[in-house]
Amino acid sequence: MSQSFDLVVIGGGPGGYEAAIRAAQLGMKVACIEKRIHKGKPALGGTCLNVGCIPSKALLDSTHKYHDAAHEYAVHGIKIDGISFDVKTMQARKDTVVGNLTGGIAQLFKGNGVTWLQGTGKLLAGRQVEFTPFEGAVEVIDAKNVILATGSVPVNIPVAALVDDVIVDSTGALEFQDVPKKLGVIGAGVIGLELGSVWNRLGSQVVVLEAVDAFLPACDKAVAKEAQKVLGKQGLDIRLGARVTGATVKGKAVTVKYTDKDGDHEELFDRLIVAVGRRPYTEGLLAADCGITLDERRFVHVDGQCRTSVPGVYAIGDLVRGPMLAHKAMEEGMMVAEIMNGHHAQVNYDTIIGVIYTHPEIAWVGKTEDQAKSEGIEVKTGQFAFAVNGRALAANDSAGFVKFVADAKTDRLLGMHIIGPGAGDMVHQGMISLEFGASVEDLQLMTFAHPTLSEVVHEAALSVDGRAIHAVQRKRK
Repeated sequence: MSQSFDLVVIGGGPGGYEAAIRAAQLGMKVACIEKRIHKGKPALGGTCLNVGCIPSKALLDSTHKYHDAAHEYAVHGIKIDGISFDVKTMQARKDTVVGNLTGGIAQLFKGNGVTWLQGTGKLLAGRQVEFTPFEGAVEVIDAKNVILATGSVPVNIPVAALVDDVIVDSTGALEFQDVPKKLGVIGAGVIGLELGSVWNRLGSQVVVLEAVDAFLPACDKAVAKEAQKVLGKQGLDIRLGARVTGATVKGKAVTVKYTDKDGDHEELFDRLIVAVGRRPYTEGLLAADCGITLDERRFVHVDGQCRTSVPGVYAIGDLVRGPMLAHKAMEEGMMVAEIMNGHHAQVNYDTIIGVIYTHPEIAWVGKTEDQAKSEGIEVKTGQFAFAVNGRALAANDSAGFVKFVADAKTDRLLGMHIIGPGAGDMVHQGMISLEFGASVEDLQLMTFAHPTLSEVVHEAALSVDGRAIHAVQRKRK
C-alpha cells in the first residue's frame, strides 16, 4: 500500500522546509522530498544553506575580518605584526557553520513530525508523486496537496564551459583551497561581486567582465554609481560592456576572450568564475501529463498566491516569477501552507528586500527613482551620507549613504536605497515603513537614538523636504 500525505513538498530548501514545518504546525501530515548530497551526506537547506547564502557569507565575514586586521586596525591604534591567513581553516569554519544549520533543519523536521524522504520526486497526474529513494524501490505517493520547491541552478554558458577547478560556477568558487593570483569573474551581479570580494580581500587580482553596459541596473542609479566607485577603489577591476566570446584552459590557467567597445581582447587568469545568473530547476520534476504549465523561460506559471494550473498543486521560490531570493521563497512557502489550511495570507511583493553583501553592503526595497518616474509618479527624493554620522566615523566605516524616494503629491514613501555599513539590516526600517503605508513625515517625526547609524535614515527622511540638520540643504520651493 502506497504512502499518503496531506502535503508533499518536493524540495527542502528555504521555501520548501519552511512550508513543510508550517503545514505540520497546522496539523497536516507532511513529507518533504530532498535529493541533495552535500559533503557526502544527505542535506536539507537547498542551495542557500549548502552552497549559496550561508557559505558565501561565512567566507565574506572571515575575509572581511582579515582585511580589517591587515589594513584598517592601525587607525584605531591596533598594530598587528606578521598577520597571515589560512584558507583551509576558513573553509573548515564555513563547512561547520553550514553543517550546524542544515543539521538544525533535520531536528526541526523531527520535532514537528515532518517526514524527510531522501531521494527525488516527480509530480504525476492526479496529485500523485513518484518518489525515487537513494536506496530501495520507486514508489508512488498519494498527496492531497503538493508544493513544488526545487529551486534553481547556476546558468552555464557554452563559451565558458566548466572545467574541474579552473572554470567554476558559484558552487566551485566557494571551495577554492588556495588564493588565485589572478581571478576572472563573468558577471557583475550579486553573486559575482560577492565572490569577487572574497578573493580580492585575500590578495587576488580580480577582473569582473560584465556584458551589460550599466552597472547594477536593478539598483537606484545613485547607489549603483557609488558602488562602482567604492568597489573599484577596493581593487575590483569591473569592465562593463565586456562580452565573453571564449575560454580556453591550458594546464592550470585559462585564457578568456572578450569583446567590448574597443574591440577584441584576451586575458590570462588562474581561475575563472562563471556567475551569469540562475535558472529554475525543473529537470525530472514534471511528468508529461501532470498538467503544469511552464513559460518560455521554464518558470512554473502561478497566480499571485502561487497556485499552479493544477488544483492543489503550488509552486514557490526560484521556480516562479519574481526575484530569486531565499526570503521570498520562505514567505511564499508560509503563505501557501496557510492558504491550504483555510487561512488568509498574502506575500507583499512590493516590499521584497534586495541585498548585496559586499562591504559596504548594498540594500534596497520598493521603487527606484527612475522606476517611479517611469510609472508617471511625480517624485521627491532625499539623500544623506554616512560620512558625517558620528557612529560611522567612530567605527571608521563611513562610506555610502541612505536615499529615500517618495511621492511628491502624497508624501507616501515609495522606496529606500542604501549603500553603507549594515545596509542589509537598516533597510528593514524602510520595508516596515512601506508595509504600513508610512509617509516621509512619519519618519521625520520619529526620534532616532544617538549615536547610531540609523540617524542617517532620519536625516535622509528630513532631506526629502530640505530639512536635514547635519548637512547644508538646498532651499526647496
